[in-house]
Amino acid sequence: MERLLVLARHGQSEWNLKKLFTGWRDPDLTDLGVEEARKAGRWLVDQGYRFDVAFTSNLKRAQRTASLILGEMDLADIEVVRAQALNERDYGDLSGLNKDDARDRWGAEQVHEWRRSYDVPPPGGESLKDTAARVLPYYIETILPRVMAGERVLVAAHGNSLRALVMVLDRMTPTTIAGVEIATGVPLVYRLKADTTVAMKTVLDRDIDEH
Repeated sequence: MERLLVLARHGQSEWNLKKLFTGWRDPDLTDLGVEEARKAGRWLVDQGYRFDVAFTSNLKRAQRTASLILGEMDLADIEVVRAQALNERDYGDLSGLNKDDARDRWGAEQVHEWRRSYDVPPPGGESLKDTAARVLPYYIETILPRVMAGERVLVAAHGNSLRALVMVLDRMTPTTIAGVEIATGVPLVYRLKADTTVAMKTVLDRDIDEH
C-alpha cells in the first residue's frame, strides 16, 4: 500500500508578483505561475507518481494549479474536491496591501510578527494557529482516511494552509515552523506509515534534474 500524500503550493499568483497580502482574495496565476504548476506536473509524472483524488481550496489560484498539474499527468478526469478549509490564511486588514507599505505603516517588526508568529493574527485576520484549527480537522477527517486506504492523494493549496500540515507531518514546533517557507509550485512528497506518521519525505525540486 502506497499511502502517498503530495502537497503543492499554487504557482505564483498575480498578487504574489505585486507583493500584496492575498489571503482569501482571489487573484489568478501569472504566466510564471502557470509554468510552475505545469513543471510540477511534469516532475511528478516523470518520477512515476499517479493520483486517485485531488483536494484543493475554494480559491482559483489553487484550483487552477491542481488542474494544470493533473493535466500534465493526463489525470484531468480524476475526482477533485474543493474545500474552504484549505483556503489560505485570512490576512484581514492587510489583504490587498503591499507588504512594503504595510511595513511603513506598522513597522517591519510588527508585520514580521503577523506573518511569521504562530499565534498572533493581523487585525481582523487569522494567525497560523487559527488556520491550523480549520485545516487539521479537515485533514484528519477527510484527507487522511483516503491516504490510509491506499489512495494516492494530491493537495494543491496555499503557503499557510500547507504550513499547518507540514508542521504536523514534520513534527515541528510553533517556533521552528516560523522559519519554513513553502515555495510556489514545488511538490512535497510524503509516504506515510501505517500509524499515519511520515515514512519518507521528498522535495522534488531538490531531487529532479529536468531535461
